Amino acid sequence: MKVILFGATGMVGQGVLRECLLDPDVERVVSIVRAASGQRNAKLEEIEHRDFFDFTAIEDRLSGFDACLFTLGVSSAGMSEEAYTRITYDITLAAARTLVGLNPQMTFLYVSGQLTDSTEHGRSMWARVKGKTENDLLKLPFEAAYMFRPGFIQPLHGIVSKTRVYRLMYMLTAPITPLMRALFPQYITTTEEVGIAMLRVAHSGYEKKIIESADLVKIARG
Repeated sequence: MKVILFGATGMVGQGVLRECLLDPDVERVVSIVRAASGQRNAKLEEIEHRDFFDFTAIEDRLSGFDACLFTLGVSSAGMSEEAYTRITYDITLAAARTLVGLNPQMTFLYVSGQLTDSTEHGRSMWARVKGKTENDLLKLPFEAAYMFRPGFIQPLHGIVSKTRVYRLMYMLTAPITPLMRALFPQYITTTEEVGIAMLRVAHSGYEKKIIESADLVKIARG
């Protein structure tokens, strides 16, 4: 597979990139970044691009791909709905609309979140915005599109969250995470498992378009 990755510097994206580079079925990974990460791998190409609302300038480098793994996102804490929508919805759809025109045969995989609101009318702001993002992605004429809704994600292999409050949360919960995984296996996953599950679905598809946490765990561990 030839894969485009968005969000490779985030916690989930780091895990997904790691699995892409390890997977023998992935022959090429193009990571769209605002600034070079400095990471080197024979499979990896980074395209530096500043304006994530308009990809016209790099369109000539975005065709011929089998899958897009979209892991870019931010916490909604302290953000207005307008600001959160601009990052969560506008950037995602700008990328997806560009890619579907260049790669209609592509599979698009989007990391959303557990409790995302598909009705778009619930009380939770972030869940409404994520729901609208999912709904509009599913309307695009990709060969296939899948929405991943992980629950609690444990970072592995030295990966850390860029969000300070999340780093603190992971530090505090680390001692009980094994117990949580034992008690609630369908709701606790890892950065490694998210990457593995996304690649397996990109390669072979899945029976559901909305992949909840329990489905994700089943795919990764199965």
